[in-house]
Amino acid sequence: MSSPETLATSRPARWKWLDNIRTRPGPYTDPDVFDPDAAVKTMDTMKVLVIGAGGLGCEILKNLALSGFKDIHVIDMDTIDISNLNRQFLFRQDDVGKSKAEVAARFVERRVRGVKITPHNAKIQDFDESFYMQFQLVICGLDSIEARRWINAALVDMVDENVEDSIKPLIDGGTEGFKGQARVILPTVTSCIECQLDMHAPRAAVPLCTLASIPRQPEHCIEWAHVIAWDQEKPFPQLDKDDPVHINWLYQKALERAKEFNIQGVTYSLTQGVVKNIIPAIAATNSVIAAACCNEALKIATNCNPFLGYPDNNYMMYSGNDGIYTYTFKHERKEDCPVCGSEARELALPVSKPADWTLRELVESLAGRPEAQLKKPSVRAAGKTLYMQSPPSLEQQTRPNLDKTLEELGLSEGQEIAVTDPAFGAVTFRFRLKFKKQ
Repeated sequence: MSSPETLATSRPARWKWLDNIRTRPGPYTDPDVFDPDAAVKTMDTMKVLVIGAGGLGCEILKNLALSGFKDIHVIDMDTIDISNLNRQFLFRQDDVGKSKAEVAARFVERRVRGVKITPHNAKIQDFDESFYMQFQLVICGLDSIEARRWINAALVDMVDENVEDSIKPLIDGGTEGFKGQARVILPTVTSCIECQLDMHAPRAAVPLCTLASIPRQPEHCIEWAHVIAWDQEKPFPQLDKDDPVHINWLYQKALERAKEFNIQGVTYSLTQGVVKNIIPAIAATNSVIAAACCNEALKIATNCNPFLGYPDNNYMMYSGNDGIYTYTFKHERKEDCPVCGSEARELALPVSKPADWTLRELVESLAGRPEAQLKKPSVRAAGKTLYMQSPPSLEQQTRPNLDKTLEELGLSEGQEIAVTDPAFGAVTFRFRLKFKKQ
């Protein structure tokens, strides 16, 4: 049986082999949605947003350009550090100190003729809904769980049931050492990043006694500077983890601490990684996961094959520890997801009655809970404000409630609380209190 004929195009010969894929149906192609005549035109005009121009983002930008996408935007707020050069291959020694987004965009444009890459040296939070609405596809190559959660919530919030184009497919890639994952999310349709938050449980906290008395690792020295020294000296009104001046202050303090205890290994990049909870990356893993993400982008753009997440499996896991192993599975959407669900999520507390816990203990626990992971939560219940982190005047007004028990505040078994965090914009996390049975 002969293969389907490749669609003839007037395009340069450089796209010949690509056209063999995007203009020919595969064994699983849905004939009702695949139009070979439209595949090339769609890729020429589709606007794609890449978030992150680091190790994973560099690979994604290169792959998208070589896959035939012509209109790409990239967002990254970081500048190039010398430690990036071992795995972020679009950068050179002379680029140190320059914007990652701008350097990556210019490099790919020079090497791939015809592609237009628009760089944005900014935070993803700096853009409004109208900016994100112009794209047909969003691809994340981030090293931050918090940033993933923010863009996920923003895309879900943009969905209008009466406007089909308001659903922006989100392709998310992530790596940690020799492991990685790629997933496709259709906001409000499939499981979202918040539904899958339990797969990214926060790292176990180091006891304060270890930080204060017997540090053994460079990370302990950095955490000491972050948690203890900063609070004692308050060199700036508020810690900005993205400000190089603030990170450098923590680095110098950690370095002094390390010398005191004869500990080696404290570096600026490690300080930045510990403070921002950056996941370590390996170049080979980045290339594998970026390829998986861009394959999904090609399939979504052309419909030449079913993409991950349609109709079933939406999550691909990769392990390169002992060889090469991948598998896919379906992560179910959760009805109690605070971002895309309609029900309150159960919040199990380690006490038997509301009189045993204070509001302060509840607020502090929200950072370490896999189902919450909120760093600066504000809490409301039954139409009243229990504690607000900002503005300062309201924080001072509600601060006395922190030392009151949940019972004194009128909270009981099964009651709902509404929690917000400035890191996630207008998203309200709804939790239903549940106490441990004796």
